Amino acid sequence: MQISLFYRKQSPEYHSIEKIFDTVCDNFSDEISFKKIYTKHKSKGLINRLLICFNARKNQSEINHITGDIHFIAPFLKKEQTILTIHDIGIIKSGFFIKRFIIKLFWFAIPFKKVKFVTVISDFTKSEILNNFKINSEKIIVIPNCIPDIYKYSEKSFDTEKPTILQIGTKKNKNLERLIEAISDINCKLIIIGKLSQTQNALLSKNNINFKVFFNISDEKLLKLYQNADIISFISTYEGFGMPVIEANAVGRLVITSDIEPMKSIAKNSALFVNPYNIKEIKSGIENLINNSDLRNKLINNGLNNAKKYSAKEIAAKYETLYKSLIKND
Repeated sequence: MQISLFYRKQSPEYHSIEKIFDTVCDNFSDEISFKKIYTKHKSKGLINRLLICFNARKNQSEINHITGDIHFIAPFLKKEQTILTIHDIGIIKSGFFIKRFIIKLFWFAIPFKKVKFVTVISDFTKSEILNNFKINSEKIIVIPNCIPDIYKYSEKSFDTEKPTILQIGTKKNKNLERLIEAISDINCKLIIIGKLSQTQNALLSKNNINFKVFFNISDEKLLKLYQNADIISFISTYEGFGMPVIEANAVGRLVITSDIEPMKSIAKNSALFVNPYNIKEIKSGIENLINNSDLRNKLINNGLNNAKKYSAKEIAAKYETLYKSLIKND
């Protein structure tokens, strides 16, 4: 069975989609033969995007799988042999009306009609699609993200005197600003993954936060930061899935996350949930993790069990089952 996996142009800044599907590929059975098709052009401007589409058409296989971001190539591929993966639809919720309309049409509405199946990474994303687009629910298959194979349990004594908090992401939805205010009078060290804005830098200085920033780091370095952390902060206001939750679970680290979907379904009983808009509640949650050893032990044990559901082998098997269904229907 030959699969063409279509990826956006390689970039050191954006690689989460690639990391997920590379892990899936590493766990396919011998029945699957695949090739990775990276776009040669950035997804900017009409001409670049047309070139991306024409190149995709030339590189089709027995099954075509659009892994995300470049959804607009779908009309150039054979419908009955094509799967599209949607990670979230947050992009249609901001920006000018005309831009939102174009993205909604060419990245979602038209591609939905031009593929056999749409896979989504959470029930939350499926629900959002059904609420915003006309599409048969049976066409949407939920297949979660998987944990990279390198994420294994690593023992660490919790530092109650000065815990290290790892914050994943700096974009608006990652909610860094509220976290900064929440920990302003907590003795801790903050490690941040992502580029800081001038406003974020100023807020860190104003609140006298002891922090370090990392950007464009390797997977191995990110894993090391997980291992050295005491608490993983993922109090986002919007996500399609929430990879840091299950990555932290697998390593055996505490997670504080938002009491909204999809994090509630992904984490279940393996994280401490807080209102991401309530600074006092975020602060209280972190203090609870620092002071309550029974809670810490419970969450870590629950997390290790939760992580098992997102093993790469299990997720790869789900994709294989879907691929085989296309062959049978052909």
